[in-house]
Amino acid sequence: MTFLAKPKLHHPELHKNSLGYTRRDYEGAISTLCAGCGHDSISAAIVRACFELELPPHRIAKLSGIGCSSKTPTYFLGASHGFNSVHGRMPSVLTGANLANKDLIYLGVSGDGDSASIGLGQFAHAMRRGVNMVYIVENNGVYGLTKGQFSATSDKGAKSKRGVVNSDEAIDLVGMALQLGATFVARSFSGDKAQLVPLIEAALKHEGAAFIDCLSPCVAFNNHEGSTKSFDYVREHNAAMNYLDVITGREEITVDYAPGSVEMVTQHDGSTLRLRKLHTDYDLHDRVSALTYMQERHAVGEIVTGLLYVDPNPRDLHGHLKTSDTPLNALQEDALVPGSSALAKINAGLR
Repeated sequence: MTFLAKPKLHHPELHKNSLGYTRRDYEGAISTLCAGCGHDSISAAIVRACFELELPPHRIAKLSGIGCSSKTPTYFLGASHGFNSVHGRMPSVLTGANLANKDLIYLGVSGDGDSASIGLGQFAHAMRRGVNMVYIVENNGVYGLTKGQFSATSDKGAKSKRGVVNSDEAIDLVGMALQLGATFVARSFSGDKAQLVPLIEAALKHEGAAFIDCLSPCVAFNNHEGSTKSFDYVREHNAAMNYLDVITGREEITVDYAPGSVEMVTQHDGSTLRLRKLHTDYDLHDRVSALTYMQERHAVGEIVTGLLYVDPNPRDLHGHLKTSDTPLNALQEDALVPGSSALAKINAGLR
């Protein structure tokens, strides 16, 4: 089944925000992702953030590409505008929609395969142009839909489920976002809602290109040792007329740790993530220091999480292009067709 609708009946005493919406009104369909997938935790964080910010669901536009992560907009904000684009092309579709109607709140959801490989150029241009959007990458370091191959964000030296060692350097989307001019850059962990929800809320309120790299471990393909019965191996050698997958459910991984501390998070396969949360006295407005700090901590095997950089005076794409205050899709004919005299003036200026 590709779509499961949630029951519309719910307890009449559910808490409502000032708009009269309950948290259920910000949800979507029932998730069909693997049980315990970190992506579902991100969806829940988005639901909570939009509910707490009291955003009208119909004023939000959610867009995605292709991949496990790009399926998730089905599972939140069911009453919002939505568009599932081609692999890696979410940023350009979102840019076009934003230019046509800047009054909507734009939320782009992507994955490490979707943004760091085929969509890398699209990601770069969305950041450098300052498109007013929240760009969330649900980063699990593998191609989950195609059985766990390394993605471009896989760390050098990491082992795949089949025991293969990755020999390529990882692409750091956070570092790229900082260098390309994003005015809000953060990294978080899907199991740390205490950190993730406020980051999403802040990003939604930010007027500019806001990027969040969210580590979201894949419960099905987390550095397992190689086996002749692995999905990839069996499919390569199997001549069966059809292919069936059986994936057992896993418990969701959560973590809660203090700012400035390091936390070792054990994954389902026994491997660990080493997370460092930013100190409370960290300077959020120094882009160069943010890059340096990340590189220093990466050298000792730590993954920095938290709000890494924010520009207190951001400008978005509409500010750069000096577009009209009225959204382009609402302009009337007299503004869209100014007449022959205006055209003659433009032509004269080009001679």
